[in-house]
Amino acid sequence: MGPKDFSTGEKRRLQPWGVLTLVMLSGLAMMRNGVDVELGPPQPAAAAAPDTRPIGVAPETPSGLRPLPFAPASRVRIPSIDVKAPVMDVGLDPSGWIEAPPPQDANMAGWYQNGISPGQRGTAVIVGHVDNDAGPAVFYNLGSMEKGRRIEVERYDGRIAVFEVYGVEVYSKDDFPGVRVYGDTGAPELRVITCGGGYTKANGYAGNVVVFARMVQTR
Repeated sequence: MGPKDFSTGEKRRLQPWGVLTLVMLSGLAMMRNGVDVELGPPQPAAAAAPDTRPIGVAPETPSGLRPLPFAPASRVRIPSIDVKAPVMDVGLDPSGWIEAPPPQDANMAGWYQNGISPGQRGTAVIVGHVDNDAGPAVFYNLGSMEKGRRIEVERYDGRIAVFEVYGVEVYSKDDFPGVRVYGDTGAPELRVITCGGGYTKANGYAGNVVVFARMVQTR
């Protein structure tokens, strides 16, 4: 995964968006497994699509807002879809893929511990299940997010990074735009990802819902 970089004077994690990581994040095992949820989870509206700005160009951020140093995420709150969930560190499984949170814990999100931390310069990623054998899970309503809504990530250093949503999209797993989703815009950003798109019992969900957000406040 590459060495740690301490050249900036703070503990900084490298973004592991190589082939192995991309495959895992675009194929998390979030299967309905026969759960009868009418119409399935909500999907993003066309109006929620992110701006088609060039890669590496961040949306406007408040002047004077400074990135936070590295600190692991501990909780995520998304008031507009009633998410209040603990965040666990996730690493790599024996096969080299990024682990998802345990599917039996419906209200658990995961942050890859060797990635960018929420609030740090770069793109942090939080993942979670859309459902499990028992029904809807932590990010079941992620596809209904709207631009302008807020996401709060509490960190283990006691700081809270507040992000504003500027896009919500669903991408096919067969054509997942890894550079666009995970690319460093030069500002503190967040992606929240779960499964979405069409569903079949044989193959699970065909895509991933991705929420794009930028940091607008720290507390």
